[in-house]
Amino acid sequence: MKVILSFDFGASSGRAIISKYDGNKIELEEVHRFQNEPVLIGGHLYWDFLRLFHELKIGIKKAKAKYKDISSIGIDTWAVDYGLLDENNNLISNPIHYRDIRTNNIIKDIEKSVSFEEIYKSTGIQYMELNTLYQLYSDLKYRNNLLKEAKSLLFIPDLFNFYLTGNKYNEYTNASTSQMLDVKSKNWDFKLLDKLGLPSSLLQNIIMPGEVWGTLNKDIQAELEVGSIPVIAVGSHDTASAVAGIPLEDENSVYLICGTWSLLGIESKGPIINEASLKQNFTNEGGVEGTIRFLKNINGLWILQQLKKAWCERVEEISFPDIIKAAKAVKNNNFIIDPNNVAFMAPLNIVEEIKNYCAKDGQGTPSDLGEVAISVYNGLTNEFNKVIDNLEEVTGKAVETINLVGGGIQDELLCQLTADVTGKKVITGPLEASVFGNAIMQLKALGEIKSLEEGRAIIKRSIEMKEYIPKK
Repeated sequence: MKVILSFDFGASSGRAIISKYDGNKIELEEVHRFQNEPVLIGGHLYWDFLRLFHELKIGIKKAKAKYKDISSIGIDTWAVDYGLLDENNNLISNPIHYRDIRTNNIIKDIEKSVSFEEIYKSTGIQYMELNTLYQLYSDLKYRNNLLKEAKSLLFIPDLFNFYLTGNKYNEYTNASTSQMLDVKSKNWDFKLLDKLGLPSSLLQNIIMPGEVWGTLNKDIQAELEVGSIPVIAVGSHDTASAVAGIPLEDENSVYLICGTWSLLGIESKGPIINEASLKQNFTNEGGVEGTIRFLKNINGLWILQQLKKAWCERVEEISFPDIIKAAKAVKNNNFIIDPNNVAFMAPLNIVEEIKNYCAKDGQGTPSDLGEVAISVYNGLTNEFNKVIDNLEEVTGKAVETINLVGGGIQDELLCQLTADVTGKKVITGPLEASVFGNAIMQLKALGEIKSLEEGRAIIKRSIEMKEYIPKK
């Protein structure tokens, strides 16, 4: 039996999960879970990277205490954010959070030098102010002293892997989301970076999923009392690992990853870049085995997470089942928000923002938990439907099935409403798509499996899937 260790860092929590592969199925076992809470200080929002690295080490120790022979380690996280290292490989600053305000309206400055159409044609990445390109340009304008000191830029999973192994790379799937990578050559777009005056010297060589990053360095081995465990480059963008972990039905299927963000799209053999994809703001992110994740980002379950947090702080303690129950009981279920509206990106009080949005939109004001919650459910599922319509328009293919994965599959109201609103069959599972995708890339690097297709077949044998049929 092969025992491998996956770390899956999300925007609000992280987990260390053991995958046990017996040659037929994969069994998952969580060995460590921890919070990931950003810190607001001096008007800016930061990731607490040192704390997260501490939790990473705890996860390795717990896994090693339970399983003597760990074959490898793989790490996936969110995308676009990065750390800057000086000439001595010291972290210059805690990485800034993608929801920080420093990129607000930065696109106007960039467009003075290069048009978005030109950027999209080269990178294939949708316009979002949180993209690395805009973050780095903001650093150039407002934190130039840090850039002058910096010698290396590492995305969050690259940063973890560097401090584990001593080896510096930029992993492909995460780098592809930066809007600084040429989508066709799969290398840095040096021409674009030069036009914007961005220091391409900070960037590293690209490493592909399924390649060996290195082994745990001697300091880590001594501190954690472990051996020289290999560290594998997986799809280090958690969405890339999640897509790899989905047993897609057929070419008429779309995937819908419901987590902090909702990612809806298709797996393509190559980039799709045309007037329609540009107009609809679709993105072409790198996947494993040379695939492209052609998708759209939608603000996701983060809104419900913030709703729960705000309600608990200001009204009363509630759980997610309480929110679902209240939403189901609503008689006036016509309230609806646009989940991608800027008001819901980094609100101080999400409940008030939802009420204000509905009131300004002429819907009236939601009066209780159920009405506030149903506006979110309606907003999300309506957006899913619009994106599917756009996908069909851009690709010319009819969508028949939605493969829904991630934390959202535990919310039966969301699953059924998605089927009802889109008119498509919804198949759910796996819950831990990112971990499964992470695991099969490690297995491939170890020579246990030969392909993504083989890995997905193993995943399908390892999980239970559920169907939701649209109600007429």
